[in-house]
This record gives sequence, C-alpha cells and structure tokens, in this order.
Amino acid sequence: MTMRKGTNVPVSAATVRIELGWSSGPLVPDVDASALLLDSHGKVRSDADFVFYNQPRHSSSAVLHEGKNPIGESCTDGLTVDLGRVEPEIDRIVIAASADGGSFGQVPGLYVRLLEAGAAGAPATGAEIARFDPADAAAETAYLLGELYRRQGAWKFRAVGQGYDSGLAGLATDFGISVDEPSAAGGAPAPAGSGAPLHPHSAPTPHVPGPPDVRVPGLPQGPGAPSTPDLPAPSVPGPTADAAPPAPPAPSMPATPSAPAPSAPTPPAPQPAPAAPVRLSKVTLTKEAPSVSLTKQGGTSGAMRVNLNWTTQAQQPKGLAGRLSKAMGALTGPDLDLCALYELADGRKGVVQALGNSFGSLHRPPYIHLDGDDRTGAVETGENLTLNLDHAAELRRVLIFVTIYEGARSFAGLHATVTLRPQHGAPVDFSLDECTIPSTVCALALISNESGELMVRREARYLVPQRGVSPQRTVDQEYGWGMQWTPGRK
Repeated sequence: MTMRKGTNVPVSAATVRIELGWSSGPLVPDVDASALLLDSHGKVRSDADFVFYNQPRHSSSAVLHEGKNPIGESCTDGLTVDLGRVEPEIDRIVIAASADGGSFGQVPGLYVRLLEAGAAGAPATGAEIARFDPADAAAETAYLLGELYRRQGAWKFRAVGQGYDSGLAGLATDFGISVDEPSAAGGAPAPAGSGAPLHPHSAPTPHVPGPPDVRVPGLPQGPGAPSTPDLPAPSVPGPTADAAPPAPPAPSMPATPSAPAPSAPTPPAPQPAPAAPVRLSKVTLTKEAPSVSLTKQGGTSGAMRVNLNWTTQAQQPKGLAGRLSKAMGALTGPDLDLCALYELADGRKGVVQALGNSFGSLHRPPYIHLDGDDRTGAVETGENLTLNLDHAAELRRVLIFVTIYEGARSFAGLHATVTLRPQHGAPVDFSLDECTIPSTVCALALISNESGELMVRREARYLVPQRGVSPQRTVDQEYGWGMQWTPGRK
C-alpha cells in the first residue's frame, strides 16, 4: 500500500526488509540508507545503535545494512530488521537516507518500501507491506523516511518524511551519535554540529526530536603456470630450561604477637577508554593515503561494482564549426573503455574488456563481469565492472584500468570519475582529472589478495604507449602480467 506522510500501518511480519530506491544518473547524488535504534527517550543508547555503511551490523543482529544493488538505471540500498531480536529497551527504529554529493532535490524517484522477509538476511518474499514516496524533497541532504515503532506489544511503521539540511552528520548528532568528521579547514577531526530539520512532521510523532566477459585479445597462449606454494618455515626448537629444584621450606618460627598490618588502600577501578566517535567519511584514496583494506571494512563479500563515468569539456572551435563539432561529439565520442587485468590464485591470467567482446563472467572464473560498452559517454550509468567478492579467495590480483579507444588523444580535458562500490563497506573514489601528458591509458587501482586480506591500492598512473604498442600491452608491460596479445576489435 502507498502511504501518505504521517500515516501508519501495522507490521505483522517477524522479519522485514527496508528497500530505499531511486533513479541513478551522472548528476544524481549517491544515496545511503541507515537506521538508528532509539530508546523511549528518542535517543540512541550508544554509538553502536547506529547502523550504516561503515557500521553494517547491530550488536544484537537485529538490524543489518545489506548494501547497494544497482539494477539498470535504478539503485537500491537495503536494511533487514529482525523484529524478534530487537532488544526490549529499543522503542523504535528510525529509517534515514542521506545524499552524498548533492541534495534530495536532485534525486529522482526516491521511495522507501517495507517488504516481508524470511529470516534475517534472507531475500524478501516479495510481499509489500507499505511504500512511501516523498514528494517534497528540495535542499535536504538527509531525510527521515519512516520508522518502525512499538505500540501495545506490536510493531507499526509510520511514514515520516522529515528533511535536514545538515546531512547525515547533523541527523545522527541530533539522535545522540558522536560523529567524528574532518573540519572544514582540513584540520583535526571535529564533532559535527546538528542542524534543524527543513520539513517538520505534518502529524504528531512521538519522540521525534525537533532539530534533527571471436577472439579475445589478451588471452594467454597457454595456461599460466601456478605459483610456487609457500613452504612453511622450519620449526626451530628453542632452548629448554632445566627445572629448578624446589625451594627448601622456610624454618618454623615461634608465634610472635604483632600488630596487624595496615590494610592497603583499594586502587580505583580502571575506567574504560571512551569509545571513538563514529566516522561517516567514505574512502577517497590519495597520494598520501593510497591504500585501504576491504577486509577491515567488511567489504569482502557480495558484489563490488566499479563504475566509470565521463564528460568532456575540451575547447571547441567557434561559430558554425564549433556547433557542428559539439553536435558530432555528442554522437561519436570520446569512447573510453573500462578494463580489468586479472590473475587467479591458480595462475590463470586474462583480461575483461569490451574489445573482443571479452565481457567476463560473474559466477564462474574470472568472477569479473563488464556490463556493456558505452561508446560515447552518453549512457547515464556509464560503464560498470562487477567483481564477485564471494570468490575473493580465488582472485590473486586485479588491475582496473581505463583506455581511450577513440575520440580523444589524452585524458587531459576528460572529466572522468571512477567509484569502487563494495556491497558492504564504504565506497572508494578516484578522479581522472590529474593528467598533464598525452596519455591514452590509465592504471586506476590494484586489488590484491595479500595473505587473506583484500587490499585496494590507488595507482592513478597515466601511461603513454610507444608507437605500434597497444594500451593494453603497455599496461601489461608496466605491471609484469606477461600475456600474449593479438589484435582485436569491437
């Protein structure tokens, strides 16, 4: 059922899935779902009661952040709530959304759905309990979409629709979360201030605070040789100390009256160190901080999407020639290709790219899939590579790179952005605006399995192929992949 702002519906399902959805596009901000578990006073008991992309599971396992799921031009972000696991002290669960890189006025088709689910983490059964489509979003950067709350021993869901201009940090702070965010001047982290809501409730709501994968180029001519297995280090026994003889018993002394020993003062109980504030920051790799562990961020399962989007602001001729050039440019290019060199744990190597129709596969080796080929940069969702991180142990290393197929001589002047978005964990962002040389291939990021830890390292290396050498071979030579390349075409 479609709900109006301020209305509520009973929830009889034991486990529900909350689906936040919107229509994606090059100028549409990224949207993130989150949940706050509140007590009867309308506040969190601690920062652990905040579930979002950097803190995806509540300690009670009652609330789980599922992560993003792009479907064509649509995107969803989901939460699963096992109502039977919600602790008695929790009075309600607020469902929020935040816009990253813009406001909700730039987010078309925003909605939230409440669906029946089996057990926690299981797919929804498909039965829709309720749906709410906010229609008055404008300058808000955070939104209270709805809330699950207890009423006389049963659960209900209310459509809220309250906006904030202070982003996720301000919203979280208003509910009692300690937020650690970098200051505007780029100095030490400072607590984020709260912001007033832009749209108050249209109906009274208890405890809501007021301010708140022909011929495939790149395939090796023979299977790659498996790597030499690591050998265990020899065990070197250490010195063994002889057992010391037992100490002789102390001589027996006659009892002597003595004054009672003064009791020592009881030392004060050690105080626990204060918990670190919640960090809302997403990951942007820089020269100073070039790598991040997906393992430590919980991003080692599910799908990781690598998105490439670009526009061009190259100077055009003036007058009629400029207008014709601009019109033809919109139809013909530039054509950038998102690619991946891979090496599996068993030594097999290959490439995933549009050239030669080598689009890969998500559910069999190499567990990497390219969804299509954007020939002009006009496709709103750009080009996307998806890595199946459920098979991360079978991936030794993956190099994400971009080539210019036609339509431009260099990355200079092409405003391209790349985002690595794990299903679980924070996104990792890159920009291709730093090129100052006539480069037609850029190594973006190296994903490697290092002793069981999945690492992402920023490369951002612009390479200039020698005459007669393809961009793919150039990257291969630079990173020592050792593949045999043959000509290919789209």
